[in-house]
Amino acid sequence: MANLKEIRIRIASVKSTQKITSAMKMVSAAKLRRAQSSIQKLRPYSKKLSEILSNIAAENSAESNPLAEVRENKQTIIVLISSNKGLCGGFNNAIIKQSELLLRTEYAQAHAEERLKFITIGKRVSDYVRSKKYASLGVYDHLTEKCSFEDAAKLAAELMQQFLDKKVDKVVVVYNEFKNAATQILSTEQYLPIAASQNTQDNTTAIDYIFEPSKQEIYESLIPKVMKIRLYKCILDSIASEHGARMTAMHKATENADELVKQLNLTYNKVRQAAITNEIIEIVGGAEALNG
Repeated sequence: MANLKEIRIRIASVKSTQKITSAMKMVSAAKLRRAQSSIQKLRPYSKKLSEILSNIAAENSAESNPLAEVRENKQTIIVLISSNKGLCGGFNNAIIKQSELLLRTEYAQAHAEERLKFITIGKRVSDYVRSKKYASLGVYDHLTEKCSFEDAAKLAAELMQQFLDKKVDKVVVVYNEFKNAATQILSTEQYLPIAASQNTQDNTTAIDYIFEPSKQEIYESLIPKVMKIRLYKCILDSIASEHGARMTAMHKATENADELVKQLNLTYNKVRQAAITNEIIEIVGGAEALNG
């Protein structure tokens, strides 16, 4: 059994760690509030813009939208979004496991024939792709620290141009969608080609818009904007999910440290009591020996 000094050192160490995890929890909570506010403000705008696009697209032919062209899947890009830092539970591992699952199943042939490339946003997935020596088309780790719409729009424009130039036939985004501080939904979303909206299929009443300028001009200018906002939303979702996951992980770590301190204090008292009892026995034994 450990001696009293070792137990005291361990208690002090756990309490020190507890202070750190508690501070990290508060920092993540503050960052989460800002990130949650950003994603909650963007979602209604993004949803409404997509609805308008869907209503206009319902009356346009597939040829009028080159970004919706479905062709033979020769070249694929998978965009992975993670965090730059750890200590956020299974947040990053979920993205890595999902990418491995995609490589073993849906994109196994493309991966074997070297027709698949990665774009990584976040150091954790960038390190993973580098360690596995997978083909990388770009690293955008800075987007997870401070992402502006302009930064996300540049990447979205590059992806759309690659698709229009027929250098890539499909783009998939893997990220954690934010639900609440304790829950993140792992999402694998087809980014390009633009998939037919379920809302459009279910919508039986078409909205009669008055267009100025022409419908086609609005349609052509609206599509790139919607696509840029979609990618921006994915990144904001991931950032909010990261802070939520880290706050939850640090909360659990703080609670676990508290339980460990209680157990160590109990062990310390037991060892101390046993030591006192042994000392009493030795004193009594010595006294009896002198009297004898």
